[in-house]
Amino acid sequence: MLDQLFVRPQALAFHQEAPLLEERCSFLAHLSERGLRRSRLIRVAELLLVLITKLELAKRSGDVVSRDEILRVTKAREPARSLAIRWLRFLGRLHEEAPAISPYAKQVAAFAEYMKHERGFASETIRLRCWLLPRILNRLKVQKSSLRDVTPGHVDEALQQMLDDGKYSRVTVRDWAGVLRLFFRFAESQNWCRKGLANSIQGPRIYSQASLPTGPSWDEVRQLLAMTEGTCPSDIRDRAILMLFAIYGLRTGDVKRLRLDDFDWEHETLTVAISKSGRGRLCPLDRTVGDAVLNYLRTVRPHSRHREVFLTLRAPFWPLRDMYSIVAKRLRLVSPLLPRKGPHALRHACATHLLSNGLSLKEIGDHLGHRDPDATRIYAKVDLNGLREVADFDLGGLA
Repeated sequence: MLDQLFVRPQALAFHQEAPLLEERCSFLAHLSERGLRRSRLIRVAELLLVLITKLELAKRSGDVVSRDEILRVTKAREPARSLAIRWLRFLGRLHEEAPAISPYAKQVAAFAEYMKHERGFASETIRLRCWLLPRILNRLKVQKSSLRDVTPGHVDEALQQMLDDGKYSRVTVRDWAGVLRLFFRFAESQNWCRKGLANSIQGPRIYSQASLPTGPSWDEVRQLLAMTEGTCPSDIRDRAILMLFAIYGLRTGDVKRLRLDDFDWEHETLTVAISKSGRGRLCPLDRTVGDAVLNYLRTVRPHSRHREVFLTLRAPFWPLRDMYSIVAKRLRLVSPLLPRKGPHALRHACATHLLSNGLSLKEIGDHLGHRDPDATRIYAKVDLNGLREVADFDLGGLA
């Protein structure tokens, strides 16, 4: 492996004579198979020698290394720290701390089975609730972490503390209360807690305009897309992603899960796996969106075993996960005062644009993939400028 990286005999001999030769070569071969370029492999090979010295790995054959030790020797150098963690994990020499086990783990697991088999919830909904529940339950200041000792006062205090901290919106706290209420109804049926606890859980009041969606104007969306008209690989990829958010109003998970097979180029259709239900939704493929995606597939997307459409731009090529940064870094320039700058802001912009162009709430709901009409009805409150024009209309003295 090393003779493919180093041409100069002195450099090759230096790396071949360094400690842990077999371990270094196997890791470099692994990275090469994942698509890492030669220039980066050379840099990795050099960093591995530094890590061997700093961590004294040659003197500690087979010993595991903790993350604290890696942090201490690499200090603020993030690339070196990430490489050390990745290499030691590859060798099986990284000390992986076992995740803390929640005292409510068995009850949450049973609740997950109930949601799956009795209520028929989507797997993503179950996963999110099971991730959320231990965090809520740990906020209940109950001795010995016993559900039987939980009182309405414990729940009220925990929810109020969330509001007082200022880190959570009233809508978020209301949603947390709803998850708690459902869990404790199940807990009551299993005789894990006192009767009537679920019905006593009340979330904060949500005022009529509190959840009014905000997003950039359509002119700002055009400016956003204009920023990606270059030939830079990141611009080409991000343009396709931004169009899917803005024109189709897709959620973050919808775009993350898009696969190559979801685009039917012959019939000009796009199948979107809905985040919340997992079912597929067939959409006509907009020509401008299709052109942007094709341009990305032909000129930027690397050859990969992954079937997801959008991949990272640097090897090793993985399905893209950070959609927020792609949107936020440009929205900050276009609309710096916008309170929310993630992909969901473009979903709101899409809905508002459709409303201003005369589409009915039913048509907008179908376009956004809403199952509940109430999810779309909130956009009826968005066109405030239009309402003000009506209110300010001069009645010519007839009033």
